[in-house]
Amino acid sequence: MTPQDPITQDITRTTLAILFIIILITTSAWILRPFLTAIVWAMIIVVATWPILLKLQKWFWGRRGLAVAVMMIILLLVVVGPLTAAIYAINNKTEDIAARVKSLAGFHLPPPPEWVSSVPIVGRRLGETWQKYASLPPEQLAAELVPYASIAINWFMGLAGSIAAMMLQFLLTVIISAIMYTGGENAAAGVIAFARRLAGPRGEEVAVLAGKAIRGVALGVVVTALVQTAISAAGLYICGMPAASLLTAVILVLCLAQLGPILVLLPSVVWLYWKGEPLWGTVMLVFMVVANTIDNFLRPILIKKGVDLPLIMIFAGVIGGLISFGVIGLFIGPVVLAVSYTLLESWVSGGEQQA
Repeated sequence: MTPQDPITQDITRTTLAILFIIILITTSAWILRPFLTAIVWAMIIVVATWPILLKLQKWFWGRRGLAVAVMMIILLLVVVGPLTAAIYAINNKTEDIAARVKSLAGFHLPPPPEWVSSVPIVGRRLGETWQKYASLPPEQLAAELVPYASIAINWFMGLAGSIAAMMLQFLLTVIISAIMYTGGENAAAGVIAFARRLAGPRGEEVAVLAGKAIRGVALGVVVTALVQTAISAAGLYICGMPAASLLTAVILVLCLAQLGPILVLLPSVVWLYWKGEPLWGTVMLVFMVVANTIDNFLRPILIKKGVDLPLIMIFAGVIGGLISFGVIGLFIGPVVLAVSYTLLESWVSGGEQQA
């Protein structure tokens, strides 16, 4: 036996051990694949709302079970309730929407207000386009609008199905959240211990930073959605829109999904002008502009309260994550950039100290 044989045996054993670990991790991920989205969402919700759970636990004389039950009720009321109302409304109003599409044959668009052309950047083009369609006879205007209305209805009905699937996914998320709430301290200790074992004290700091980033993003998303919904609801009620409460629930769902309130407010503006109420249509238009643009300023500021990062990096993380990973990317993007930025800053400052 040559002296190199023990080294060869060690290489073989190490290779087989790594291969076995990779297979084990891949198989586990494949088994958990149907639940991964719900697990990630549950983790985000639990991390973001953990301080609320602790306060509720103090109010209920230290009983964790009562606090968890209240948190579950809150989650169900905030998301599942509006989703259910939206799906119910869509299913019940399908025939009414189709009838309204057919009534577009008598629709006449009023001329644009004078101030539209003075809107910065897009005002002139918006005014010209509006005037173009306002000058069309009703029959030709209907021919232009019906195809778009049909596409919108088909998209809306498809959205109802996806919302139903999302609601089922969220119910699963609520169940997993309850489990995580119950043993949150043990889970947090395990994550911190793993991070410390992986990268020492710096790994523990990164784990804590990731939690702060998740909490900050959740604060930015939820609070911004509530502010947008409140502004939109004020406009709907002030302008006397029918079914304002239902439209508010739909707007809340759209804002939480980062689609914005414009999908509801823009048709409301058009409807008010169509009904011959240009004053209220203009007021609704102002509410729409404010509600649809405030998230560009409010969300990054709120996120920065949770994690200390340059504002441009937070904005890049939110927008880039949303484009790359969908809604859940709102949380993944800032967390990844926060961890990367902190590690890079620590590495650079460590090199300067050594020099």
